[in-house]
Parts: sequence; structure tokens; C-alpha cells
Amino acid sequence: MKQILRAALAFFGLLAAPLSYADGTAVVLEMDGAIGVATVEYIIGGIEEAEERDATLVVIRMDTPGGLVNSMRDIVTAILGSDVPVATYVSPAGARADSAGTYILLASHIAAMAPTTHLGAATPVSLSGDDFGDKPESDDEEASEPDDEEEEDTPESGSAMERKVMNDAIAYIRGLAEAHGRNADWAEKAVTEAATLTATEALEQNVIDLIAVNQADLFRQLNGRELEVNNRTITLDTEALVVERIEQSWRNKFLSTIASPEILLLLIMVGIYGLMFEGYNPGAIVPGVVGVICLLLAAYALQVLPVNYAGLALIIVGIALIVAEAFVPSFGALGLGGIAAFIFGSIMMFDSGIPGFGISISFVVAVSVIAGAFLLWLVSYLVKLRRRGAVSGKDSILGGTGTARESFTGEGKVWLEGESWAAVSKVAIEKNQEVVVTAIDGLTLEVEPASEAGPADAEFQT
Repeated sequence: MKQILRAALAFFGLLAAPLSYADGTAVVLEMDGAIGVATVEYIIGGIEEAEERDATLVVIRMDTPGGLVNSMRDIVTAILGSDVPVATYVSPAGARADSAGTYILLASHIAAMAPTTHLGAATPVSLSGDDFGDKPESDDEEASEPDDEEEEDTPESGSAMERKVMNDAIAYIRGLAEAHGRNADWAEKAVTEAATLTATEALEQNVIDLIAVNQADLFRQLNGRELEVNNRTITLDTEALVVERIEQSWRNKFLSTIASPEILLLLIMVGIYGLMFEGYNPGAIVPGVVGVICLLLAAYALQVLPVNYAGLALIIVGIALIVAEAFVPSFGALGLGGIAAFIFGSIMMFDSGIPGFGISISFVVAVSVIAGAFLLWLVSYLVKLRRRGAVSGKDSILGGTGTARESFTGEGKVWLEGESWAAVSKVAIEKNQEVVVTAIDGLTLEVEPASEAGPADAEFQT
């Protein structure tokens, strides 16, 4: 009877005790650089794989300047819905969790940072790159202090859409912080004032859970910690975890590479060059195929990157002006205007203000000048080829210059383009004298001395 009672108590005791994950596997994911579409696929895929393996913990090692809002929200949704605890660890020393990275850090079940790292500056930005936070007052506004009644009647600054975006971001980040018992007031300041904190300050203000020197120290501090994961209490057992890193697939790396402003700009240029070269040399095939592939890859990148299409239009106008320079001599005006339009368009195209998706001005200028000069040379060269005329067949022989192999009047022999030809002349020709072909009759050339021939004398006879 006593044994049955003990077994019953042990059974109900197990039901009342929190769940314990002692699987012994920690899945580590790397989040470096800007957060984009490829990052979402990698992180969500890693969390799903950890759930399938019934892992103990998912660790997202983070070092990011921020990224796209939609991508950040997808990652946050995956973290909140995960059955496996997710620990976001800002590492190594000197790393950051800025902008969108702050949201992901606060959404994680465990928020950890390495020494000398920082987080914050989570103010949303518009397409033009202007933040939606409070605008600084001018000197005149500071000097004249309105009374309380006037302050109450003053409407909020910014457009209705900007206020919507700002209020949505505030509510979102406060909800993430409150869900894990973190400092929601500071989280709001990170949005409204672009506030930032070091790791030490974040721990003191209850923004993060712990500071870990390295991954081993992180696991040591997490051992025995209780967490709420999907309305369940979980006690972590990280004493002897087996670490398994999930690397990005070649597909994710490829998509991440082409979805960068610099690569997008190069893809557009190579695509346009390829199609132009194919147009001037029909049948070359390779330039056309490469050009189409590059433009299709650029079209994908345009869909996943924050792009200003006014800048893209300027790039197209710039290329058109450079091409026009080859057909309409303007003493360089069209060419220089095209290069300038290309430079300004490239800068405007990626002027979104979203961290991690900007472009270096020096890179734009260098690529624009080199690409513009090459394009101008290419078009000019191809136009000259078209104007040069035939280079083979009868048309290439007509008007050609040869040398008399013997002195003759009437019929004789001339040397032309490495071959001996039968020739006739109405005037006397001396040996080794230069002659010009004025007509062709079958395989016989009609020639005359080079000094007497003119463009009007050359005509084709059958």
C-alpha cells in the first residue's frame, strides 16, 4: 500500500514539475550583416530543424546593423511560435544589434550580449530615409516657450502615415519587451529617440538577461534557468550540450549575395552591355544569354531590396544618353550628362535609409565612370564597324588598292590582297605601280593608276 501511495505521489509530482529539456543539443545559427529575405529563410529553417530534432536550445549569434521590417517581423514571429527556447546572443566583442536586431533580441526567450557590444537605434525609417522620431526644435522655437494651453493645441508633427508607422513600432517593441518581463520603457525610447545601450547598461536597466564572455559562459549561466515557452515552463539543462552549427545553404548565400546594392548595380550594367553587344552582333548568342540572365537576377534583387524607382529611371536615362553620344556627336555633352545621370540615379536608387542596404558613393562614382567610358567606347566602336563597309566578297575588292606585277596596256596581272588577279586598264600601267580597282567583270579587275582614281570612278559591273 505504501509503495502504491509513493508511486502516485511521484506521478502527480512529475505532472506538477516543470518540463525539462535534457536532449543535449544546441542548434547555433549565425546572423551577420543586414537582415533580408535570405536571412529570414535561413533563420526560420534553422528553428524548424531544431524543433524536428527536439533540440534543447536554439542560439542565434547576432551582429547586424538592422534590415527590412518585413523580414524582421517574420523572424520575430518564428521565434515567438517556436517550441524550442531561442537565445539571441550578440557576439563577438564589438558586435551590435541595431535597429531590426533590437526587436529580434527583445523577442527572444533569452537576450544575451557579449562585453563591448551594444543595441538600440530602432527608429523606423521611411523610403526617403528620414526617421519618424521627434524633430529637433529650431533656435527660435527654443527661445519662445509657449504656454501649456498652446502646447496642448499643437498637433503632432509629421504626416498621418508617419505617426501610424511610429505608433505601430512603439506598440510592437513594447509588446515584445513586456512578453519577457524586460524594460518596455527603454524599448520605447529606442524607437522614439533612437536610444542605444552598451551591454553593461542594458543588463543594469533590465533590457537583457545576461552578459556572457563566450558561448561556453552562456551555456553555464543558462543551466537550470526556467523559461516560459508557448505557455509551458521549461527548465534548461545546458551542462553538457552538444553544439551543432547550421550553416547557410549555397542557395541562401547566393540570394544574399545578389540582394546587395553593389551586386545589383553590376548586374544591371552587365545585362545592358550583353543585350547591346548581341544587338550589334546578331548570332553571338553568349552576350545575349548572359545579359538576359543578369537582368532577371537584377529583377529579383529589385523585388527584395528597398529601391527608389526614380533612381532606377535616372540610370536608364543615363545609359540612353551615353548611347546617344555615339550617334549624335555633341562634343561630349550627352556622354557627360549620361554619366552624371547614372551617378545620381545610383545614389538615389538605394537612398532608403535602411541600415545595411546603403551603397558607397565612392563605389558608385568609380563604377559609373568606368562603365560609362566603356559603354561609350563600345558603342562608338560598333558604329564604326557598321560604317566601315564590307570586309569580304566583291564589295570589299571594289575600291581596293593593288600593285601591278608587270607593265601592261590593256590586259595584265596585278597583286591584290595576297592574290594574283587578271586586270585590264585603258591607260598604260608600269610594273610595281599602285592601281585602284574601279570595276569587276567576272574574275577580271578593271584598274587605273591610283593617282588618277577617285571615289566617283568606282562602280560595279556584272
